[in-house]
Amino acid sequence: MGASLSRDEINNAVWRACDTFRGTIDPAEYKNYILTMLFLKYLSDRRKDRLADYAKKYAGDKQRIERAMSRERFVVPEECDFDHLYAKRDAPNIGELINIVLERIEEENKSKLENVFRNIDFNSEPALGQTKERNRRLKHLLDDFKGLDLRPSQLGDNDIIGDVYEYLIARFAAGAGKKAGEFYTPAEVSTLLAKLLQPKPGNRICDPTTGSGSLLIKVANEVGSNDFLLAGQESNGSTWSLCRMNMFLHGMDNARIEWCDTLNNPKLIEGDALMRFNIVVANPPFSLDKWGAEDAAHDRFNRFWRGIPPKSKGDYAFITHMIEIALEGEGKVGVIVPHGVLFRGGQEGLIRQKLIEENLLEAVIGLPANLFYGTGIPAAILIFNKGKKTKDVLFIDASREYEDCKNQNRLRPQDIAKIVATFKAFKSVDKYAHRATLKEIQEAEFNLNIPRYVDTFEEEEEIDIAAVQKEIDGLEKDLAKVRVEIKAHLKELGLV
Repeated sequence: MGASLSRDEINNAVWRACDTFRGTIDPAEYKNYILTMLFLKYLSDRRKDRLADYAKKYAGDKQRIERAMSRERFVVPEECDFDHLYAKRDAPNIGELINIVLERIEEENKSKLENVFRNIDFNSEPALGQTKERNRRLKHLLDDFKGLDLRPSQLGDNDIIGDVYEYLIARFAAGAGKKAGEFYTPAEVSTLLAKLLQPKPGNRICDPTTGSGSLLIKVANEVGSNDFLLAGQESNGSTWSLCRMNMFLHGMDNARIEWCDTLNNPKLIEGDALMRFNIVVANPPFSLDKWGAEDAAHDRFNRFWRGIPPKSKGDYAFITHMIEIALEGEGKVGVIVPHGVLFRGGQEGLIRQKLIEENLLEAVIGLPANLFYGTGIPAAILIFNKGKKTKDVLFIDASREYEDCKNQNRLRPQDIAKIVATFKAFKSVDKYAHRATLKEIQEAEFNLNIPRYVDTFEEEEEIDIAAVQKEIDGLEKDLAKVRVEIKAHLKELGLV
């Protein structure tokens, strides 16, 4: 490939590498191997560029070159780069050799990469098959990546490798079925959330169910500068690893991404308290069963003082956590939820009532069905604001405006723009949005079901019966005339 590789060239080349696994391994599993190999290839090719630069700068002085390389963003020992592995692609223990290389890179970059590769085993028989088959797959994988030149000097655009990573995650999500929701939020929904929350320079931004990090990155990109702090938590080890790599490939090296259970063992801690943020955003697992209700009453951070959500539905547990870590007086929360959160009764209804009475809820936005990977049900976005200026709540029914794609619906740029503009205006729009008073919500017994507030009923056009009858009479006369003509033609032909 020549200089200034396009996104499409790299996207297509890496996607072809997936043929090594397709049909035999679940996309939710083999994504880990493809994305890790992409990261390793990028680190190796970046090393080549920097080595060439320093060789020229220091006129081949090995000691000065080595000293400069040791201070690089990532340290990749010569015997641990991609080319070293490629030379050993026929080794009978190639899976073990890849693991050793990744472990060594971890050790050399402990402050950034500690444990990042430990959750991804290239020598796994359950995941990659028995030795002969595993070796064949890994050799093909190395062959596929060998022809991909990811040197920064060849990419042209500094953001291109991060975009490629995002492209692959989205493609994997499309084929991963229900598992996709565990690691990816569709890009258009992430963009919508980012624009609704309007992060500003200097903000601390958190996603407590960060998945592969795509949503968190979208919010960060909306800031418009590099002046922000990113933090996240993810409970799945391999997904946490992908998120860490995703951050590095987007140049967000200082993002603090913790591997932990947000509800039962949060690790974003300052002193003895939970870290607080200006912006909190998440797409939590819908109605999570066995989320930890049995221990919530003794939560050391007292997050569930409004009430403990039912043990079989963790939606309000995540919402409560997000509200608790939003900064007092200014923090904003954007969370994607199933519609049941809006109207279910019992303990959830009581928690919902308290949140409304505290004047934290700012908007309820209904989204189209079939937007998310792994589920066709429609979802909603709840916006909470600890610096809210009114007691009213804006309801938006955006469920009918979208692009109807083959396997999945998609929000178009104009759909996103309309939702954001309506939210910013905070006014009622006929058949689309309603600014509800606290009294209206109280009269609805704190039920937030959107059709209660936004009337989308379209009256059918009134039918002029007389005009219709006149049209029918005319048609019948025409039909009688045609019948006479047909009979005459048949008679001429001797058929009647």
